[in-house]
Amino acid sequence: MTRPTTFALPADAARRIRTATAGRGEIGLVHHRPDDLYVVGKFRDGHAGASFPVDIPRSQETLRRTESVNYAGVWHRVDMHVPFQHYLLVRRPGTYISADSLVTLVPDLQRPRGNTKVLVITHCPEASLPTAADAFEEFTGWEVTAAGAVPVELVVEPDTHGLGQLQGHWPVEVLQGKAVLVVGTGSLGSAAAAALAGYGVKRIDLLDPDRLLWHNTVRHVLDDRDIGRYKTDALAARLRERWPGLDARSHVLDVAGDADRVRALLPEIDVVLCAADGVAPRRVVSHLARRAGRDAVLTSILENGALGEVLRLRRAPDQGCLICRRADLYDAARMEPERDQERGYGDGDPHRPMTAVGPDIALVGQLAAKVAVASILQRAGHNDQRLPGEQAVVALRVRVPWAAPFDVARTGEVRWNPATPPRPGCVTCGVP
Repeated sequence: MTRPTTFALPADAARRIRTATAGRGEIGLVHHRPDDLYVVGKFRDGHAGASFPVDIPRSQETLRRTESVNYAGVWHRVDMHVPFQHYLLVRRPGTYISADSLVTLVPDLQRPRGNTKVLVITHCPEASLPTAADAFEEFTGWEVTAAGAVPVELVVEPDTHGLGQLQGHWPVEVLQGKAVLVVGTGSLGSAAAAALAGYGVKRIDLLDPDRLLWHNTVRHVLDDRDIGRYKTDALAARLRERWPGLDARSHVLDVAGDADRVRALLPEIDVVLCAADGVAPRRVVSHLARRAGRDAVLTSILENGALGEVLRLRRAPDQGCLICRRADLYDAARMEPERDQERGYGDGDPHRPMTAVGPDIALVGQLAAKVAVASILQRAGHNDQRLPGEQAVVALRVRVPWAAPFDVARTGEVRWNPATPPRPGCVTCGVP
């Protein structure tokens, strides 16, 4: 199968064409042969005067390559007949029109002769108006020979990059004013942090006392380039690189040992997401978040990598803290899930929290991020973000029947369960 030819029109070239006075001109394209990609790298308004280089950001390394063959092309301003014809041809792959037919639609276009090929970009200002049909493109690409004119794919760099492109489709403006504290930036926490950034959370505080080591990289968002660095430092840098403008803050702290310093962060935080292993960190997060009036989301991998759990602790009088809810669980099924997380690497049994494979861990971490974001958005009035429960159990590898609420029967199943109320005398849920 032949790869389709594609034109890439950088934002600077599109802007120059839109504001040009002549209505036609020349362009220089660089052809990257392996990808059959033509990138517009030079622009001229009209057929006389200077040719200006197109500004392509340094971050777009593929488009900036210059080792391939250069081609000359032309651009023309046209009316709605041209994008309409382009639309009809694209809907019928393999069809084309004669070169004379395109010249009729673009009067200033020179008909190719012999075996020559002309690369053409047409610009229709009317197609960008709100009254134009969505199917019609402002810019269209053509490959023209004496035998005919073939429509080619033309991709135009948007004026807005990153999350701004989601405006109107996702409540970016709400999340840009919110902050989430991620406690524990191992495999699970790093996946959750990356997802929070992708959702558009403006500020992400990362808290973990550990460095990235060799055994971490098989499941972690980070890789060998960051071995030896503190996880929070490396992850904050990587997230800022991926999402320019993200306020990612590193805190090399232990949530239990440095609880007073963590408490001081909470007035600026909207949700605390805890992905740390062990009993103490989760209980500390539950207590600190409740007393600070913040929702908490606790996530973990249980039963030797067979289950994932996402537990939301909301600041509601009818919902208990972690200790209350685990006490109810123990009374009902004699289960203490956190105990499995106390085993370290190499301490007899396998390290239960981290025996899931990386993609399974990422799946649970992303669900935890979704729960945190849904909590923020629901409090902001987005009721389409209501969750079906306060505890999600994810079956990653089903082998034996577990007691409720972990009695998922099939791999991939997600079971949602309600919260239980505070227990009498609880020091976390009670009045200070």
